[in-house]
Amino acid sequence: MTSKKILSRKSLAENRKARFNYDIESNIECGIVLYGSEVKSLRLNGGNIAESYANIEEEELWLINSYIPLYTQAKNFGHEERRKRKLLVNKKEHNKIAVNIGRERMTLVPLKLYFNEKGKVKVLVGIAKGKKIVDKRETEKRRDWQREKARLLKNG
Repeated sequence: MTSKKILSRKSLAENRKARFNYDIESNIECGIVLYGSEVKSLRLNGGNIAESYANIEEEELWLINSYIPLYTQAKNFGHEERRKRKLLVNKKEHNKIAVNIGRERMTLVPLKLYFNEKGKVKVLVGIAKGKKIVDKRETEKRRDWQREKARLLKNG
């Protein structure tokens, strides 16, 4: 009898400032095209997507300015640390993204880079609108009030 391993979603990188700077409308899970040395490096070190963004160029979706450190054991077959990486989505999702970016002036923000249950690297991309300073303050006030309310309910 063989037992199946249940793999949890291992988070490799997360863009924490994205939810503060942007109002996320919806999320799309995308595949990403990587070299072998990039996957091995992600398993060891993780990566950074805090300064990256996604864009449509030549009818394809690309992740730009994401950082995956070099894998030291891959001497001859290394990779560029900040190269453009192609994102893989369904045609329907691609059309939805193109409409939102073009017509509604939204942007694509990578939220999370992780391994899924099958061990594949995935990117969670959010379709978002940028927040103004007033909106950021309102979000911070609401978060502080929720925290204070929870504290009062716990103590009283």
